[in-house]
Amino acid sequence: MKQTLRHVHPLAWTIIIGTMFGRLVTSMSIPFLSIYLTKVLGASPTQTGLTIAVSSLAGVSISFYGGYISDIIGRKKVMLVSIFSWAAVFVGFALAGHLWVFLIVNTLNGLCRAVFEPTSRALLSDITPGEHKLLVFNLRYAAVNLGVVFGPIIGLQLGSAQSTFPFLIAAIVYIAYGLVLVLQFAVHGKNLPAPSTTQAPRLREALAVTGRDRVFLPILLGTIFCVLGYGHFGSTLAQYLVLNTHFANGGKAFSYMLSLNAITVLVVQYPVVRTFRNFPPVIPLILGNVCVSVSMILFGLAGGLPLLMFGVVLFTIGEVLLFTMMDMLIDRVAKPEWKGTYFGTIGFNGIGSIIAPIFGGLLLDQLGAERGLPLFIPLALSTALGLPFLLTAHRRLAVRERSFDIRHMESNKKVV
Repeated sequence: MKQTLRHVHPLAWTIIIGTMFGRLVTSMSIPFLSIYLTKVLGASPTQTGLTIAVSSLAGVSISFYGGYISDIIGRKKVMLVSIFSWAAVFVGFALAGHLWVFLIVNTLNGLCRAVFEPTSRALLSDITPGEHKLLVFNLRYAAVNLGVVFGPIIGLQLGSAQSTFPFLIAAIVYIAYGLVLVLQFAVHGKNLPAPSTTQAPRLREALAVTGRDRVFLPILLGTIFCVLGYGHFGSTLAQYLVLNTHFANGGKAFSYMLSLNAITVLVVQYPVVRTFRNFPPVIPLILGNVCVSVSMILFGLAGGLPLLMFGVVLFTIGEVLLFTMMDMLIDRVAKPEWKGTYFGTIGFNGIGSIIAPIFGGLLLDQLGAERGLPLFIPLALSTALGLPFLLTAHRRLAVRERSFDIRHMESNKKVV
């Protein structure tokens, strides 16, 4: 294991460690935004849902361009511009005092995230040998959750549900992350893959490449519904706990649930990856969708903290199944010359993140927060709509890889 870790590129370590600290500070603030808007600014669940949703809407609108542009002009320029812009956005959050300002700043937050994240993942893929990619992608995912273990608890102590001060801390950390990237690019930038020197293809052509991919397209459609279910955790569930009078301190309970979510990821991630690494790569996504769907029902049934926490554990197992293998699956499906484009295009599954807070907010306004099961059953059923698409992707990928193996064997016979 030590020998394997030594082969991880220094820039990859920078991204992994930077991701850990980045998620630490953002999980101190962003997850509490819906509670802050509802309790401090007095926004309705629907208004809060719309304000949360614009981040994902902006992200979906630009995520394709982030990966696409990074294929053409290079990862370095895209990452540096987006990360320093992101730091400025967190300053905007800290200074915001009106709902419309939060709407604008959260839109910019989604833009920066949607450009930086797929580009950084594409860079990890570029600089990591094939035999180490699963390790590196999972180190990044572990770093995300290591940050989220402590972030919500620190955020609770800092009063993130009543104050925007923690966003200033996030801004400082992202500036530091950006400066370290500047230094690392200066040292190791010469060894990075060069931007494409061919004529930049039209965006319509790039969309057509991914759109015609008979395996990638159902993966994208299926994961929209997976992300829809996942999105309810930080939006609908947070508001439900705060607005439901049955729960004495919903904000505190939610912060503990966030930390339990991250701890569970760290505990189950390695066994899950070890168990499923030799399975067909779409199978973990199918099982993950089922787990998230069932967890929605448990949240609706919960009358106290124990069942809520059990629901979090099941939800988290589903999350791990969905997202630990996602990057490897996209890397496996993507055409090499379009890798950044594929990583960017999968960001369109963020449509689920747009729908989740709006759908959940409307249900909360119509049904109220006192009726758990009628609220969460539609959320569970809408999540499960992803299963037919994922099953289709599984069948098509199996056919594609069998066909490739046959062609490869025939080619070897001709050489012999």
